[in-house]
Amino acid sequence: MDVADLIPAPVAVRESPEGSVRLDAAATVHAAPGTEGTARWLRGVLGAAFGLPLDPAARAEEATVRLRLDESLAAEAYRLDIGPGDGDSRGVVLLTGGSPAGVFWGAQTLRQLLGAQAFRNAPPAEAEAVLPYQRVEDAPRFGWRGMMLDVARHFMPKDDVLRYLDLLAAHKLNVFHFHLTDDQGWRIEIKRHPRLTEVGSWRPRSKWGHRASELWNDTPHGGFYTQDDIREIVAYAHARHITVVPEIDIPGHSQAAIAAYPELGNTDVVDTSALGVWDTWGINPNILAPTDRVLRFYEEVFEEVLALFPSQFVHIGGDEAPKDQWKQSPTAQARIKELGLADEDELQSWFIRHFDSWLAGRGRRLIGWDEILEGGLAPGAAVSSWRGYAGGIAAAKSGHDVVMCPEQQVYLDHRQHGGPDEPMPIGYVRTLEDVYRFEPVPPELSAEEARHVLGTQANVWTEVMENRRRVDYQVFPRLAAFAEVAWSALPAPAERDFAAFASRMTEHYARLDALGVDYRPPAGPRPEQRRPGVIGRPIEGSPPNV
Repeated sequence: MDVADLIPAPVAVRESPEGSVRLDAAATVHAAPGTEGTARWLRGVLGAAFGLPLDPAARAEEATVRLRLDESLAAEAYRLDIGPGDGDSRGVVLLTGGSPAGVFWGAQTLRQLLGAQAFRNAPPAEAEAVLPYQRVEDAPRFGWRGMMLDVARHFMPKDDVLRYLDLLAAHKLNVFHFHLTDDQGWRIEIKRHPRLTEVGSWRPRSKWGHRASELWNDTPHGGFYTQDDIREIVAYAHARHITVVPEIDIPGHSQAAIAAYPELGNTDVVDTSALGVWDTWGINPNILAPTDRVLRFYEEVFEEVLALFPSQFVHIGGDEAPKDQWKQSPTAQARIKELGLADEDELQSWFIRHFDSWLAGRGRRLIGWDEILEGGLAPGAAVSSWRGYAGGIAAAKSGHDVVMCPEQQVYLDHRQHGGPDEPMPIGYVRTLEDVYRFEPVPPELSAEEARHVLGTQANVWTEVMENRRRVDYQVFPRLAAFAEVAWSALPAPAERDFAAFASRMTEHYARLDALGVDYRPPAGPRPEQRRPGVIGRPIEGSPPNV
């Protein structure tokens, strides 16, 4: 394949004098200390694709593929040299990383250079693994390159989650934001509070389409991950140098928890014992009560969460938390008076600050959606800026770290085209080119302020994605464009060469085909991907549904 077909685009590719390295049954791999994980991954992936043993070599100078570390490189940087070696007639593949992660990202490039066949799990009739002589030098722009997956609205079985971790790794994405709880379902086993999954993980039916739709799927929907499932997911991600950031939503988006334990809600305002797990979409009016009992309950939840997830950051949501019940609640109003707060926004800030301090005391950091800015931001908190750029700008200017994920650019549940065949069309039209021209760092930030932008992530909310195929369709191919934005040092959005990117995508579509990804083809949805007639909802100012 053409070296220019790499996605995301590397910093530099230098073609060497004509020649190639052929990986065959005699090819061996030597892994320097710290690179053994990538060696195992290469054996598993390339061994399956080409039917090669890729046996370990005792000494580096005897190996065809040589993995090593060089601390002079940045941590996630790598250098891939494919050439004749020191007079070795077989040729040598030398992969050098600034850390084990850098070596692993270099292995993703190596896989791409071997063509689409390297993405299959069985060799063809005549397997050839040939690498042209060249040097690839590369390093990521951002340290946080993520995707958020909502498994609360529609549950995704464990094996499908593991598959998505493989897809993230193939695109050099290194953060998996795991949205585990919401009004429509609680997806993580908490042993101290078993009703969270016994009751909170199932709903009796689901809205079919946008919340304005009158169509229903009357099949009960649910599921959850046991703590052993979570350990497996975290370990699988760790082996691929992906950090799993869990999200437990508070104080809003909590009806599934309140359905399981009614005392968590504002019992002096509503009959919380009558609440079930929510079966529709949108902003739910029910919010956690601002009581010590609720704080202790969620501390116990987070204790188990921290034991399962070693990530530095823990996401607490904090978005779309209506304050109407707090305004009506004598208990909430007494708490506002007791704490000397100005209003309900400051009450939410108090709630968030409590968990910021609690997490900090255990060596972790709180991150939440940009609503946590309302009423004052907790001192150590970071912000996921989703309502455009404004929240991220305000947070960065105040010295807080930010992950940029504005819904107008990188919400992948939003439709990819304004045409009539898009399945369950909602939101803005955001094409592959739109995502490719997304810029995570707002020009309003100074160089010092911009250093608070940890990186960026694409968000995958699953209200209208009822299974893996629908998730694939919404996520791909746009995640490939997003991955290049997150990894590569691209010019300003207007100067980006989308035509060249689209040309490189031709080879990438073949890789996605080999992986069995049900992406949206450039010409539009395939017949089985179309769903005309299901009510969608465009955002005002975007092309209408037709």
